[in-house]
Amino acid sequence: MRYKRAVETTQNYLESQPLPKHGKSYTVISHKQVIDDTKNLLKNSGFTIRKELYRANMNANVAQGIYHIYPSQTTDEDISKERELGMMFAWTNSYDKSTRFQCAIGAYVMVCNNGMVAGDMMNFKRKHTGSAGHDIKMQLSNQIKNGEVHYSRILKDRDALKSTLLSKTEQAALVGRLFIDEEIITSSQVSIIKKEINKPSYDYLTDNDNAWSFYNHVTHALKLSTPRDWLQDSQNFHDFMMSDVVNNQTTNTEKWELIGIDGQTIEVDEELEKQSIIIDECIL
Repeated sequence: MRYKRAVETTQNYLESQPLPKHGKSYTVISHKQVIDDTKNLLKNSGFTIRKELYRANMNANVAQGIYHIYPSQTTDEDISKERELGMMFAWTNSYDKSTRFQCAIGAYVMVCNNGMVAGDMMNFKRKHTGSAGHDIKMQLSNQIKNGEVHYSRILKDRDALKSTLLSKTEQAALVGRLFIDEEIITSSQVSIIKKEINKPSYDYLTDNDNAWSFYNHVTHALKLSTPRDWLQDSQNFHDFMMSDVVNNQTTNTEKWELIGIDGQTIEVDEELEKQSIIIDECIL
């Protein structure tokens, strides 16, 4: 069952909500503690916070923090020159036992604030039990310290998506799978994606039959996901696109190197499932 749509809120509102009273086995992690630890660790690791976004459901039983950040001391030229994707850090915390604490490094698309989070990167989930408070702080620290590495991976994934073609028919089939098979999107989000495919709200600097454009149509719709679901939905969708779309096309395409009679190397890209190369034998 999905929670009702959350609303944007403020840091002060999240910190003012009363802490829950559960059994002794449940370790309460306050939203204030998560916010303070996150902001201090980002600052101490050389990150500048450019924007803070907070969302919560009723009474802030489930809350989410999203930070648009920049590595002020980076020596990576690609990161310094990047103008399309910014770096992001996000967390989800609950008071009602509905979800574990989660946090992850990711990216956001500057033109629209769509999020990107890869599920197989260093993301973290922890039940509110035992030494959860200490463990959560350690994981926040580990992820933030490795932020540039994970951000660089996201940039490469973006480039791979831009190199992948998707027809409108293929996009429609993927929407069906995301809704029926993967259960990542809701019926309301299906309607939003359909509208975006036909008339995009933003210019993603790619053609409509491109996987990067489709990716953004979906992440635009995922903004409607609740704080409890958004981070996991974003991770699952990213992994789905990379494994079932990008990697599938890469697997079905192999580069062959042939040596011509003049001694020069000829590179040939072949779709292995559809074509074959017949090499005639030459008898000297």
